[in-house]
Parts: sequence; structure tokens; C-alpha cells
Amino acid sequence: MFEMGAKLEDGIFDTKKEDKNKKKSNHIEAKNNHQLVFTFEKRRGKPVTLVGRFYLSDNDKKDILKLLKKKLACGGSLKEELIEIQGDVKDKIKVILEKEGWKFK
Repeated sequence: MFEMGAKLEDGIFDTKKEDKNKKKSNHIEAKNNHQLVFTFEKRRGKPVTLVGRFYLSDNDKKDILKLLKKKLACGGSLKEELIEIQGDVKDKIKVILEKEGWKFK
């Protein structure tokens, strides 16, 4: 006997896919426990500075992003635990965040 197709016995019709790339971390640390690291990239010929791994609540990350965008007068976004800021502004970010009590490697 030749059978073709899926076996749908036992009433199991689970077709959900798990997103393995998206890892949500709920681990929250204090400011003085963070060791922030800078990464510099060029995307489509334009410089982008990444600051990160912020292990904070989403609202706290948004507040830091808002502060940086306002002080630096540039655009930026939030990607998981990293903050992306337009331009090569590593030194300026370091000064601003050190005044706020953050530590860097």
C-alpha cells in the first residue's frame, strides 16, 4: 500500500513555526553592572554607531535612545538590546552616557 501526504491522525494539526532567531531576554541589570561596547558599521556608505547590550526594560531603552537623539541631533533606532545612532559619534555618546552613570569597556 502506497500513501502520500501528511498523516493527520490523532487530531494533531499543529502548523506553528517557532522563530528561532528572535530571542527575547527579560534579564534586567542596574546601570553600574552594564559594560557597554561600541561597534561601528557602514550601511549603504553611511556610518552607524551601535551601543550595546542594554539589559533594561523597553521603556528605559527608549528613554536612553530619546536622550541620545536629542543631545546629538541625529536619528537612531532600537534593535533588541542595541541602540543604533546615525553617524560616527562614539566619543560624544561616551561623554553623554558617562554623565548619566554608565560604564564602558
